[in-house]
Amino acid sequence: MPYRMLATLMIGLLCELVWLPQGRAQPPVTLSQEIEAAVKHAIAAKQVPGAVVLVYHQGKILLHAAYGQRALLPQPEAMTTDTVFDMASITKPVATATCIMKLVEQGKLKVTDKVVQYLPEFAKNGKDDITIEQLLLHTSGLIADNPEEDYEHGMAHAYAKLDALKPIATPGTRFIYSDLGYILMGRIIEKLTGQALENIVDQWVLQPLGMKDTGYRRSGRGTLPLLRYAPTDIRGNDYLRGQVHDPRAQGLAGVAGHAGLFSCSEDLLHYAQMLLHHGTYDGRIILQPATVRLMTAPHYVPGGGMRTYGWDMDTSYSAPRGDRFPIGLSFGHTGFTGTSIWMDPTSQTVVILLTSHLHVLEKGSAIPLRRQIANIVPRHLTVPPAHNLVRTGIDVLRRESFKLLEGKTVALVTNHTGTARDGLSTIDILHQAPKVKLVALFSPEHGIRGTVDEKVPDVKDHRSGLPVYSLYGEHRKPSKKQLQGVDVIVFDIQDIGCRFYTYISTLGLVLEAAAENQVKVIVLDRPNPLGGIKVEGPQLDAGKESFVGWHRLPIRHGMTVGELAMLFNQERKIGADLTVIKMKDWSREQEYDKTGLIWINPSPNMRTMQAALLYPGVGLLETTNISVGRGTDRPFETVGAPWVDASLWAQQLSLEKCPGVRFVPLHFKPASSIFADQRCQGVSIVIDDWNQMDPLCVGYSLAVTLRRCYPTAWQTQKFNTLLQHEETWRALVQGASVEEMLAISKKNLETFLEVRKKYLLY
Repeated sequence: MPYRMLATLMIGLLCELVWLPQGRAQPPVTLSQEIEAAVKHAIAAKQVPGAVVLVYHQGKILLHAAYGQRALLPQPEAMTTDTVFDMASITKPVATATCIMKLVEQGKLKVTDKVVQYLPEFAKNGKDDITIEQLLLHTSGLIADNPEEDYEHGMAHAYAKLDALKPIATPGTRFIYSDLGYILMGRIIEKLTGQALENIVDQWVLQPLGMKDTGYRRSGRGTLPLLRYAPTDIRGNDYLRGQVHDPRAQGLAGVAGHAGLFSCSEDLLHYAQMLLHHGTYDGRIILQPATVRLMTAPHYVPGGGMRTYGWDMDTSYSAPRGDRFPIGLSFGHTGFTGTSIWMDPTSQTVVILLTSHLHVLEKGSAIPLRRQIANIVPRHLTVPPAHNLVRTGIDVLRRESFKLLEGKTVALVTNHTGTARDGLSTIDILHQAPKVKLVALFSPEHGIRGTVDEKVPDVKDHRSGLPVYSLYGEHRKPSKKQLQGVDVIVFDIQDIGCRFYTYISTLGLVLEAAAENQVKVIVLDRPNPLGGIKVEGPQLDAGKESFVGWHRLPIRHGMTVGELAMLFNQERKIGADLTVIKMKDWSREQEYDKTGLIWINPSPNMRTMQAALLYPGVGLLETTNISVGRGTDRPFETVGAPWVDASLWAQQLSLEKCPGVRFVPLHFKPASSIFADQRCQGVSIVIDDWNQMDPLCVGYSLAVTLRRCYPTAWQTQKFNTLLQHEETWRALVQGASVEEMLAISKKNLETFLEVRKKYLLY
């Protein structure tokens, strides 16, 4: 048996060992013993010369140790826990992505902005549509790296070469890990701040976090002894020590958006603690909580896998996650030089592994050690990583082998949000399911693919060949003819938790049609993106029911679609034969970004979790003569009109002291909807704290200040179209304060809450 295979088996046995069979019980193997054995094996196998490992959990450092050698040549040097390493690509999230998020937080940049808005010279050769978001996610279509010689003649020459590149894929269609996107973002940071990248990173990240041994270029920090640095590769006759290894960063004077940062384990922990503590470190706010959530939310990347705005989650680079840290909730990054960090907010755990595997090792690779340590750590945690990630109704149905549908003829009410956890569509899953006969599809408002902002026609699904009947065209509920021969209607659509979002109206009408035609209904449950605890806003006035207010719910109802189906069926005495397939492991306090599920825009203008959080309040205004951002890249986060004074309105809104939000004045021009192609002034709504933010307070503040500042220009009579609560509307017209309107909205909520209790499944 080869030595490496034998050694691996021995280490595996040691890692799993709890009691040694020697006739008497032995103490269990500790975390430090397991990790020491794993690192020593990697050193013996010449995968790494040495390593620093730091494990942090629930506010405590469980392990901080150094192993092996910091340097092997020109003479051996022992590794120390304060060794400074070339971070390589860990520069991307810690420095560049963090500063980009800071600019987003300040309202100076949006992730949906195109790169050419800030770097017009980049527009050459079909790159004018590449966005900041695509750079963050590595989906820009840019090549991984351009030739090293492009960086040998100075920064201006290097940037000109980068600007002249052609994409190798259509932006947004492929995941190609690219250093170039982060080089571009480094340039954008400098352009927007008017300062050198290293200075901004120092001011915004390193100094506030007390990362005293971290920075670009050894000369940039100026005080650390050369021996503190782990050497990497050899260049000429010298080992690189305190000089960046990446040749492109070298060509950019050691400072770039993709590489160049040096750091140590303790400093990296400071950064990780900031993210785990929602943007705060040692009492200092580095990023707002909402910014941290935006930065760390999962996004599918084309071809499979997940990333966040700067961090890896589930790609070919995810060895530091191992097999136990949850996909979609934990995140981290690696560096080409042998560095890695992984964080799991659910268990409050950080695993840092720093090596210099490029140092005189022909077969140097930290990848096996990264995975092994990631699998060792969870076994020793008091709160282990979450194994039971949220599974929606379709995941549960598939896991139970479609027993409820076996031998049945099925119609499916769904759209693009009907997907399983692995990204497969419910349409494809049921169409391919054994002993299930899927014969028809029904689509709600916005169509089967969620792209239509008008009446939806009947079509044919191009993949399955099945007919797609519209429930937002000539008919709002399935007809007797369309249901002929159908045994079961399956409903699988992601709602957003607001009374006037029409998918739940479609749900109610489907229940009626099923009862009328003696067809069974199965609702595949999904999370309420706004969480399942908070209930806010007035109940719909009796007799005001409509397609945008199908039942007498508060504006924010705090229920899942499955729970609403049960409530509708019972309280309205519909009498449908209803089954709800519950989710697994969803809890009511979980908002969508805590489920590990990928956010899929439920409708064309519901593009972010922030928009969904604001919609119950901001959405109330869209029936009036005010733009709520339709036709811009930030619907429901942008509000205004041609007759508004942005500065005055923002000032008045700040006086209302809405918790968790800021109102930033701006000018914008919607491309469609109300005021299309007209210059508007208004505000950008920036959420600083998702937990404190009250969408009704935001909506009422917008309305009260518009009424106060523009009593004739703003048409208040249509504000009640979606609100549908006469007392609250009259209070607004008569000059009530935000506090008075909120107090009115809370009346009689206790009655609804008592009814609601009967139908809560979680």
